[in-house]
Amino acid sequence: MDLQLKDKVVLVTGGAKGIGAAITRTCAQEEAIAVAVDRDTAACQRLQDELWALGLQTSFMPLELASAENCKAIVQQATATFDRIDALVNNAGINDKVGLEQGSPEAFVCSLERNLLHYYNMAHYSLPHLKRSRGAIVNISSKTAVTGQGGTSGYVASKGAILGMTREWAAELLPYGIRVNAVVPAEVMTPLYQQWLEGFPSPEEKLKSVVAKIPLDRRMTTPDEIAAMVAFLISAKAGHITGLIGTIEYHLAGKVLKAANTTPESLDLMRLFAELVREGGTRVTMEVSSHGLELGRVYGLDFHTAVFTNLTRDHLDFHGTMEAYFD
Repeated sequence: MDLQLKDKVVLVTGGAKGIGAAITRTCAQEEAIAVAVDRDTAACQRLQDELWALGLQTSFMPLELASAENCKAIVQQATATFDRIDALVNNAGINDKVGLEQGSPEAFVCSLERNLLHYYNMAHYSLPHLKRSRGAIVNISSKTAVTGQGGTSGYVASKGAILGMTREWAAELLPYGIRVNAVVPAEVMTPLYQQWLEGFPSPEEKLKSVVAKIPLDRRMTTPDEIAAMVAFLISAKAGHITGLIGTIEYHLAGKVLKAANTTPESLDLMRLFAELVREGGTRVTMEVSSHGLELGRVYGLDFHTAVFTNLTRDHLDFHGTMEAYFD
């Protein structure tokens, strides 16, 4: 599929490692001009050497995103060089474990600076250029925004706020034809994820325990799979998609319940979903969300198929959401 990204200028924050590097690489492979911003100078150089050797159009800015002035300077430098910005991918962040108990008000604010404020700053300074190009923004969030994790209040607060800002910007920027979407990765093998694993006594056993709970292929999501979603969302092929919260994760799907005349009460739905999860070999506590469902229409209809998301939590009961499809 031709995503029609040739010569489009795509600004990617945190673009030299992990998911960000995969996004930079994928955009360059689609013949876009990928402009990666990353504070890791050595990582920028390595990825630049790799992509330039392939004859791909890329540019790297080894800069820190923490200050608004730096964000302004990044946008100014990009537009001075390429005269336009067609897409912004806000990706940079780190699960810095600033918790409620093991944290402080000052550390919490610093965590927001590392994980949230530059999303706003980059979008703010890019906006005049995105208006001219009728461009797109993709914000990278995290499953922790909806599941929690424990011990990382700053990161989770940031990732939750990113989902809220995505919907808000989609509404605000609609008159300009600027589309704003979010991608919500779950378990993705990146250098930071590997670093997290190494904090356990046996990283290999911890990884096995995580993978064993992933129903789809019993494997981690790859950074390239996240990047493919991002490339699609910034492309003309997604020209009528905005305000999307796109979850890239494992699903337990295809189970069918023949339960005619299902009542709309959430407790009954919860029991049905819990039964599906038990059949799939994963025991969790499900909390059904009615967001997007008109439960009053459920009565008298056959409950047909359920899709479960975010099913791996190994240290607390998980509260999640579901999607349901009816005949």
